Amino acid sequence: MSPRTATTPPDEDLAIGVQPSPPAADTRALHQLQRVLDRGQQPFLGFPDHLLQVMVELAPLLGLLDDQQGDPYEGGRFEAGTHGHRAALLDYFAALAGGSPDDTHGYVAPSPREALQSALVQARRALPESSAYVSVEAHRDVAVVCELLGMNVVRIRAVADGTMDPEDLRLQTRLRRGAGALVVATCGTPMRGAVDNIVDLRSAASACGPVHIHVDASGGGLAAAHSSQVPPWSLAHGADSLTLSGHPLLSLPVPTGICLVRRDRTSAAGIQAAAPFPGPLTGTRSGLGALLLWTRLRSLGRAGVAAMVARGQDVATHALDQLGSAGVSPRHVPGSLIVEFERPPRWVSDKWRLHGEGGLARITTTGPWTHAAVDELAADLNSARRGAAA
Repeated sequence: MSPRTATTPPDEDLAIGVQPSPPAADTRALHQLQRVLDRGQQPFLGFPDHLLQVMVELAPLLGLLDDQQGDPYEGGRFEAGTHGHRAALLDYFAALAGGSPDDTHGYVAPSPREALQSALVQARRALPESSAYVSVEAHRDVAVVCELLGMNVVRIRAVADGTMDPEDLRLQTRLRRGAGALVVATCGTPMRGAVDNIVDLRSAASACGPVHIHVDASGGGLAAAHSSQVPPWSLAHGADSLTLSGHPLLSLPVPTGICLVRRDRTSAAGIQAAAPFPGPLTGTRSGLGALLLWTRLRSLGRAGVAAMVARGQDVATHALDQLGSAGVSPRHVPGSLIVEFERPPRWVSDKWRLHGEGGLARITTTGPWTHAAVDELAADLNSARRGAAA
């Protein structure tokens, strides 16, 4: 095997052998690893942080059995004790997205991608012949899910602020007139945090026939719901379905997704009532994510979530100023928690674990990161610009 493809041999102490290992010794080793990582942890802004305090608070839930099966509003064998928790989550997120329990149906998914897939299954039932119109700035999961569903994906250009171009959507849908349009809008694009204006997108696509607007709000729904600086994006603005993510901003140790679909979309999309909501795509599912999400939201309250978003927006505004002074040409969408800038040298990206695409990097102002952390990053960027070694 060449050096380029050789792999590092696994640590013998970590190998999974034929016989069971002593559980007490493994537990001690894991606790030691946690202490080592905690001491050596460097602050980073590239991804939302999973707060240690949050995980400690939620640790008792790891001992619960919650086997979710079927519809979230119907009882099951193991889940009588958690149905109320999941119903409360759906009520919370429906209100957050401008809907209500009476006009939306949904469920708590084990990941944002599954939530997205379930929503697009429903959309395709309503418009089986339609193409899916997806922005070039959309999350890559959108194209993956559309491919899994066998849908034809039409990529739509983005304008300068990172949002989907209504004029290009108008042109592309007119080329496919009569089949209808499944438009996948984004609330919080991965690199810019841009929010598509779904009122403009519906108007642009309306000439092609019935229109279904799905909003992928996994990246920015929580921020948008607590900000007055975003364009129309929610169920209240005419979305037919919407998916959100609970874990990045709230720092949960496991992913969660929320799928919401309007019960009656006739008035919004001109589509005949679709088949019943398909519900979860998987059979048996762990309810741990839902319980963790419910517990975290209860500990914060609506006011606490709003304060968390406001704090992140304040830090993002500070970052825009400081990174501008560092000469890295930052860009920021008002209300977003993402600041995009020129990708720095490798040592800066590694230190701060920055997410990057091409020549750009981003920071996401969630978790414990403060003005001081941004100032330290800006200092590193200034050092990098001067050619100083890390």
